[in-house]
Formats: sequence, C-alpha cells, structure tokens
Amino acid sequence: MAQRLYALGRWAARRRGRVLAVWVLLLAVAVGLGTTLNGKLSTEFSVPGIESQEAQDLLKEKFPEAAGGTARVVFEAPKGDTLTGAKEQRAIGATLKKVAEVPGVLKVADPARTGTVSKDRTIAYADAVFGKPAQDVPQSAKDKLDDALDAARDAGLKAELGGTVSTPPVEVGGPAEVIGVVIAFVVLALTLGSLLAAGLPLLTAVIGVGVGVMTVQFLSRYIEMTNTATVLALMIGLAVGIDYALFLVSRHREQLADPDEDVHDSIGRATATAGSAVTFAGITVIIALAALSAAGIPFLTVMGLAAAGTVLVAVLIALTLVPALLGFLGERMRPRAKSPAKEGRKRAPGAWGLAWGRLMTRFPIPVLVVCVVGMLALAFPAKSLRLGLPSNETQPTASTQHKSYELLQKGFGPGFNATLLIAVDGTKVPAQDREGIVKQVAATVQKDPDVAALAPPNTNKDGTLTVLGVVPTSGPDDQRTTDLVHRLRDEATEPVDRAGGTAYVAGQTAAGIDVSAKLSDALPLFIAIIVVLAILLLMIAFRSVLVPLKAVLGFLLSIAASLGAVVWVFQYGHFDGLFQVAAAAPVVSFLPVLLIGVLFGLAMDYEVFLVSRMREHYHHHRDARAAVEHGVERSGRVVTAAALIMAAVFGGFIFNHDPIIKSIGFALTIGVLLDAFVVRLTVVPAVLALLGRYAWALPRWLDKAVPNVDIEGDSLPPRPGAGAGGARE
Repeated sequence: MAQRLYALGRWAARRRGRVLAVWVLLLAVAVGLGTTLNGKLSTEFSVPGIESQEAQDLLKEKFPEAAGGTARVVFEAPKGDTLTGAKEQRAIGATLKKVAEVPGVLKVADPARTGTVSKDRTIAYADAVFGKPAQDVPQSAKDKLDDALDAARDAGLKAELGGTVSTPPVEVGGPAEVIGVVIAFVVLALTLGSLLAAGLPLLTAVIGVGVGVMTVQFLSRYIEMTNTATVLALMIGLAVGIDYALFLVSRHREQLADPDEDVHDSIGRATATAGSAVTFAGITVIIALAALSAAGIPFLTVMGLAAAGTVLVAVLIALTLVPALLGFLGERMRPRAKSPAKEGRKRAPGAWGLAWGRLMTRFPIPVLVVCVVGMLALAFPAKSLRLGLPSNETQPTASTQHKSYELLQKGFGPGFNATLLIAVDGTKVPAQDREGIVKQVAATVQKDPDVAALAPPNTNKDGTLTVLGVVPTSGPDDQRTTDLVHRLRDEATEPVDRAGGTAYVAGQTAAGIDVSAKLSDALPLFIAIIVVLAILLLMIAFRSVLVPLKAVLGFLLSIAASLGAVVWVFQYGHFDGLFQVAAAAPVVSFLPVLLIGVLFGLAMDYEVFLVSRMREHYHHHRDARAAVEHGVERSGRVVTAAALIMAAVFGGFIFNHDPIIKSIGFALTIGVLLDAFVVRLTVVPAVLALLGRYAWALPRWLDKAVPNVDIEGDSLPPRPGAGAGGARE
C-alpha cells in the first residue's frame, strides 16, 4: 500500500494542474446537478413492517382524507376573558376563513361546532386537513398558514400553529456553525504554525463537502431521504475532510523541517505514510456508516450511505488534491528555520506529547483506574435511556410549534399531545357486522383506566375502514402511554381479529414507540458487526491481537459515557438553558445507532494515527515503552488538534434549532472529546505500557494469514541523499 500511495502522491504533485482541474470540474458538475435537479427531502421517519406504518399505508390507500397532513390552529383568549365573546368569535372565524383559502386545504373544523374547546372556554383548536401528506405540503402553503393567524393576533388572541404540517425546515449555516469553522481554522493555524498551511485543509474540505453533499442532494431526486441525511453528510464530511488533510500536511511539514528533504519526495512520503493511515481510517468510517443498513431501517440506511459517500470523497481528496496543492505551494510549506536564540527559548516540537507519554507509561495503573471509573460514572445515566421521536414539545421554546404544544397541554391535558389512532379494517368482515365490532373496540378502550377520552368513530365512504381517536391520560413520553399502546394492541383488537378483520394502533406517538423498539432490537447485531470489523481491520493494520481488543474496549467505554451524557442533558434536562434544549424528552430513537456508527469510525481514526507511529518505532527499535512515548510525542499534537477541530465542527450544530440535529451534534461532540482525550491519548498509552512487547505479538498462524499492508512505509525507497536507513525518521 505504501509504495502505491507514494507513487500516487508524487504523480499528483507533478500533475497538479490536471488533478486540480478534475476536482474543480467535479465540484461544478455536482453543484449544478444538486441545485437544479435536486429532489424533495422528507421530514418523516417511516419504517416498513411496523404496525403504525402499516396503518398509515392503509389510510393512504383507503381513507386518504384521514392520512393527509394536518395543520392545527390553537387559540387562547386574553387573560381574564374567554373565547365565547362576540369579538373573539369574529376573530376566530376570520382566521379560519383565511386558513380555508390556503392552497391544498380540504376542510377546516370550527371549534364551536366540533366542541374542541377547553372546559374553561379559554383554549380551542381547529384542524385544517390537507389532501396530501404533510411532507408534500409546499413551504408556500405553510407561510400562508402563518399569515392567516394575524387576524386572531390583531384581535388580542394568542394564536399558534401545530400539527404535522407545521414542522419547520432544517437550516444550517447559522452563526454557531460558522464559529465552529473559525475555531477549526485557529486550531489548524496553531498546530501547523502557518496561516497558509492552515487554509489548505479548510479549502480541500469545502471542496470535498461540496462534491459529496451536492451529489446527495441530486440523488434525493431518485431516493427518498430525510433532511437529516444531508446535514449528517455535511457534518461528517467537513470534520473528516479537515482532519485527513491535516494529517498529510502535518507529516509533510514535519519532513520538510529537514533542509535536505526534497519537496516532491516529501509529498510522496506523506501520502504513503499519513495517507495509509487516512485510507485505513477512512475505510473504517465508511464501513461503520454503511453498516447502519444492518438495522433494516430505510431512512437510517440512506443516512449512513450518504455520509459514507461524503467520507469516501474526503479520502480521495486527501490522497489526490491535497498532494496536488502541496505541489503548487512547493517550498512555501517548508517551516522557517529558527534562530539559535529562539530555538533555545522554545520547547522542541512534541515536547509536551513526550512528557504526557512518559507520565502515562510511568503510572499506568492509577491512570487506568481514574479514567475507567470516571467514564463509568459518566455512563451511569445511560441505564435509564428512553428512546422516542421528536415532537413539537422539543422544538425551540420561542417557536409557534412549541407554544401550540404547551397550549394544548394546558387546555386539554398532557395526553392530548399523545393522541393514538385505532384503524379498524373490516374489508373481510360482513357489512352488517362492522358497526358492532367497532362498538366492541370502543367499549374495550373506554374501560382502560389510562384512556382520558375516545373520539367518535370516523368511517370512509365504502364503510370498510373506521378510525377512532384515543386520548391517553399521560403524555407521549410517559411509560404509561407506551404500556397503553401495547395493551390496546393485545386487548382492544381482539373483537376485530375474531371477526376476520384487522385492527392497528397507530398515530405519531405509536410510531415513535414502534421505531424505538425496532432500533433497540437491531442494536446488538449492529454492535457485533462493528466490533468484528474493528478487530479485523486493526489486526491487519497493526499485526496484533491485543491492540484491536484494547481499541474495541475503549470504543465501548466511549459510547457508554457519551450516551450517559446525552441522557443527562436531553432526557434529564440538565444544562437545558446552556444548550437551548426546549424540553426534557426521550433521546431521538436512532441516535444510539448513529452515534455508534459514526463514533466508531472517528475513534478508529485516532487509533490508527496514534498507534501506527508507536508500531513504527517498535518495529525498528524493539523498545515497547519507548515506542508508546514516541507515538504520543509524534502524533499526540496532531490527534489533539484533529479532535478539537471535530469538536468545533460538531459543536456548532448543537445550537441548531432542529432538536434532532442538536442532539446529534452534542452526542458527537462529547463522544469525540471523550474518546480522543480520555481513551486514545490516556487509556491507550497506559494499556500499551502495561502490555509491553506482548501488545505487538501475533500468533504465527495468524501472521501467515494476515496480509502485510505496510502503513508505516517500510517498503519505500531511501530518501534522496540518505544512507542506510534513510527512509526512516
């Protein structure tokens, strides 16, 4: 591998004009396709095969008006008044008239006629039903809905918008995300000691993200994907793109510190050594993200593949465009020679890393005890992990969606926002028996102590499908609501089953419960795939058994601690003001799977870059302790910078208004920081110091079976002008 990448790096540096032209052309084509032929991104997290999704599909087929998107307009009277006054009624009527005129609205229910008014007559709601699913309602219609509320607000009423149609679009590129990129640039400048060198990783990362994300946008024309997929591709692509370029540029400048080093030869060697690590790290990230398809959930599969494709572009950029741009910069990338006076006052590069490495190898047992106990303490809240899908409750507190949620809860109780649907399919039931079966279902539901109200049955035109609305006594995130869903599926559907029909318990709350259960079932298989892949890949990279096992155990520790932190903030509600969390609620159902896949890849990045320098030293000097210290000395600074860059990029998304993006950004930020600084730079050196030479041992039969990929560059030709061993540092 090293020889081929060496040749590729030198070729890219010599043919730099052609390489740059190809990437600029690819970027132009991707931007053109992604902006003109892009598809529509979905806000629904549908999962084929679960009961709630089967019910939704049935409603779309046989009862379209019950499956269309709904905009729920919520009114509240001024303090001290009610909604029954003439002035308030005129304002509500004028508002609903404008709502009915919004393109796509089929009907609007008047609260006075439907009885959707609270007992104290201060809060009411009206549902505007669209003829198409919520995700297909255009933004122009949503804007007109917002404008329609002005009539009520001008009359002194509070008017807010909820329902499935009101979900706000995901937007990125705000001040927080920009600040994250600025912080990344500052870290690059401090690490590389050059503004010019710091700008190169940012430039190549932007090109890579542009190609990757715009291609994903174009593919959304043919593949259904959620808006979260493109944001995840942007987050991962930008972070790894910067880091991969950083590793090559840092190695190149380290080699150019030797005044006799040839620029083109240094580019080739940086591509062969750091590029080998980038290739292995990139492969692990790609495999981990692609392995999200093992969960058997289409939207998660698409998210993983979209992000994996962007990472693949980042790897190709690092191996071709980065060497080409280094060729353009030439001698300008060579570090300036320091005067003897300055050299004497300043610490040598890597001095802090060497001191840290020696500390880890001198006190490995105390270090391990403190780190493991601390990580387990952080992981403790994860035992209470509850999964769910985001609702209007988790939207920003200033948003109309969150305000409508609070008004409905205030006026009608916590269970109103957890309304369930029971769909009774009587296609195979004799027509004369259908009404009686529905009455039996309703009677069973009303007897349940956790049911607050049951809406009158609503039947389609041919009488084959009936829908009943069930309002629980508890909220959507309450365990009692989950128990109620399971109980209704076991008991309330029995009369329908006996008659030969089919009954489903559905609705947004039931969908969240079903998706969470599906993901929980898939989690053990996914973790098993990740663990096996990690052991195999790292065994090939380091020709060791204990190093991969240690890496996997450290990764599991990072995942547990990260999930514990997510639960503590998002589910328990700690630091909700600092991170602008609207409400304490269950963790997004697909976050654990996503966190495991992404963090696995990133953790293996740091493992490869750090441990490859250790193995490189041990392979030539056979001193296990010195190898650990040498690896931390040479790679500790770069791994630190890489982790800070990733944390800055991911951290910028914590303050995104979308609750899904916010939780993903937080989970990845805390995960990267814990894995890089606690596990890779602290636990790993301590464990390897305890293992000594046994860490690098490989049974003879495995040694013959495992291919030798040479990521250290041992097979490279000697450096020009160097004697024996000139290829070495």
